[in-house]
Amino acid sequence: MAKENSFDIVSRVNMQEVLNAVNQAEKEIQSRFDFKGSKSKIVFDGKPEITLHSDDDFKLKNVIDILEGKLVKRGVNLKALRYGKVEPAAGDTVRQVVTIVQGIEQDIAKKIIKAIKDSKIKVQASIQGDQVRVSGKNRDDLQAAIAVVKGMELNIPVEFTNYRTF
Repeated sequence: MAKENSFDIVSRVNMQEVLNAVNQAEKEIQSRFDFKGSKSKIVFDGKPEITLHSDDDFKLKNVIDILEGKLVKRGVNLKALRYGKVEPAAGDTVRQVVTIVQGIEQDIAKKIIKAIKDSKIKVQASIQGDQVRVSGKNRDDLQAAIAVVKGMELNIPVEFTNYRTF
């Protein structure tokens, strides 16, 4: 029987799906009647942020609704989005930057590890870069650790990957 089992807890977003959703949202904005003559647009250059431009707050809210709908259809979890402040931009427009969170931040990783340790499950959890590795001898304990993390109220999407048996 295997001595050590492990899995990783990660938070990542498929940027190709984000690009596809942005392109679909742009097409919808260009074709919708209520955006005719509007300066509304979505800028995404592959970096983990999307810049939204629009005429006013109301149209910006509509652009966000369109984008979120397309992201959900493409399987992107909306918990990965961090909305910046709405700021005035050139040409009497408004702009908002939406940051896409990639990886688990230190404080959230510590919170996950603390919850696993407080549950008294016989596993070890450690931070490895922007992910958390959980290892233990018993597979049932690993399943229990997954259940603990799924039950937590985290403001990021988490996935359980890299299940290994050593």
